[in-house]
Amino acid sequence: MKHSFLIAAPSSNSGKTIVTLGLIMALRNLNFNIQPFKCGPDYIDPLHHSQVAGVQSYNLDVWMSDEAHINAVYGEQMQKADIGIVEGVMGLFDGAKKDTGSSAEIARILDLPVVLVVNAAATAYSVAPLLYGFKNFNKNIRVEGVIFNKVSGDSHYQFLKEAAEDAGVVALGYIPKNDKLTLESRHLGLSLTENDQMLLAVDEAAKLIEQHVNLEHLLQITQREIVSFSNEERPVRKKEIRIAIAQDEAFNFMYPANVDRLKEIGDIMYFSPLYDNDITECELLWFPGGYPELFAPQLAANTDMLNAIRRFEKLGGRIVAECGGMMYMGKSVELKDGSVHPMLGLIDYETSIRNMKLKLGYRSVEIDRQLFKGHEFHYSTVSNDCAEKADAWVQTARGATADMAIYRTNNIWASYFHIYLGEKDKMENFIQMMLRGGSPM
Repeated sequence: MKHSFLIAAPSSNSGKTIVTLGLIMALRNLNFNIQPFKCGPDYIDPLHHSQVAGVQSYNLDVWMSDEAHINAVYGEQMQKADIGIVEGVMGLFDGAKKDTGSSAEIARILDLPVVLVVNAAATAYSVAPLLYGFKNFNKNIRVEGVIFNKVSGDSHYQFLKEAAEDAGVVALGYIPKNDKLTLESRHLGLSLTENDQMLLAVDEAAKLIEQHVNLEHLLQITQREIVSFSNEERPVRKKEIRIAIAQDEAFNFMYPANVDRLKEIGDIMYFSPLYDNDITECELLWFPGGYPELFAPQLAANTDMLNAIRRFEKLGGRIVAECGGMMYMGKSVELKDGSVHPMLGLIDYETSIRNMKLKLGYRSVEIDRQLFKGHEFHYSTVSNDCAEKADAWVQTARGATADMAIYRTNNIWASYFHIYLGEKDKMENFIQMMLRGGSPM
């Protein structure tokens, strides 16, 4: 028997991320092994989970993958853990279409009890109907407990506790109002300063949780048996391809399930475009998403690395570049101050963050008669665009046409698309497409 639960909220900005991170640290302080997960396609929260938990956090997304894959990922990763903590996305029932793809759907698929985080800063007994509604709206979803956030003190909590009891939900405790718990805007986050601030906030949250949340009761109501699912068995293949993945402060957003699949079909190594001056011998380079705009001067100054990658591509090496990696493939990156920094110039476009504009959402891409799913999230824009675009059919989760380009040459796949290839055979099909080469324009 182990413990596992899903942290959700009535809406975004309720505090579920800082509560999740605080719970991970508080339970680790009690010598439990924690396995974190994140509902949805987010890349940033899992990085924070991994840093605090000491193990890789995995995405569970019912739009980018099917239920069998979610069960497999969850079952596999829970084998070495004592406690599984799944952080939800947005409000509990918010999905791509109604509640499809929502945190509630993940809770249903995995039969997880739900612990709500409720922002109680401006309410008291009125949370009773709110909790009652969330508990009874869908009988397939087990809302078992609640942690109240931004509570004024014990007297305020007593009103909230009585409301929870009357709604049939276990009140597990509260987090007092505390300015130290604020996590800053993350769109250009993960700089060293912001990372230190995040860790300080998590440490403070863990201390408050240890004082005001009944962790023993939380574990009592979340005890369950974890089954290891084997319905995604993959045959053992010869590792005949060598793949080098960029990994440093500039490039760090890659779905861990993708890396797991790559390890099954190739030998994996890592390199740093920021600090290394050459790349190891390989057949394919993979540049994940990240923050190249925060390190544009350093990337531009590392001419040895730029030239090594250019030689690799000229000699027929294959390259996959996601989002931040795509920015690195272009001619240059323009920063907010108007400065322009040269990049690889392997594809004839430029990118800029001078006039930042958020674009995000699920994307499906049909190319070479294959369908791939993933997510788009970025603030940069493409300027001086080029004609090197694949004939790809790109849609949103609701079936509308999306204008996200796939840049494709004989050797390169580059796009703002964070592609999800964790499901059975998806990665192998994608790699085979890359190795065949050719620009389907």
